[in-house]
Amino acid sequence: MWTDEDIRFMGLALEEADAAEASGEVPIGAVLVLDDRVIGTGRNSPIGRCDATAHAEILALREGGQALGNYRLARATMYITLEPCLMCFGAMLHARIARVVFAAPDPKVGVSKLLPSLEGAHLNHRLAFVGGLREDEARVQLKRFFAGRR
Repeated sequence: MWTDEDIRFMGLALEEADAAEASGEVPIGAVLVLDDRVIGTGRNSPIGRCDATAHAEILALREGGQALGNYRLARATMYITLEPCLMCFGAMLHARIARVVFAAPDPKVGVSKLLPSLEGAHLNHRLAFVGGLREDEARVQLKRFFAGRR
């Protein structure tokens, strides 16, 4: 199911999550890829930036938009270490991302619980949404981070 490229790009997202953790942020990383080329990266940083929207996915979208000179990122794939929240999912819809690949599901605020309610919505874009790639690695990273906070 997963290609070698999928595995490699998720590895880069996990490295971004490591960097987030090293700076005291929740370890979530994202990598935005177009035509087998990384066009944007992001790591969770709402604490350091004092910005509630500074999620890994949003930062990767911003960087990708700057790289292409366009906020529309059709045909791009976003690799994320944790299932996106509704804010990030909405931003990816607006950016026209083609595919979202995430590692670990987020039982608290992950958007997958809400997807059935969006089925009838008149959205102007649909994207492929799949999880589980390198899930164990992402789970270990998150559990280690939160265990150190308790």
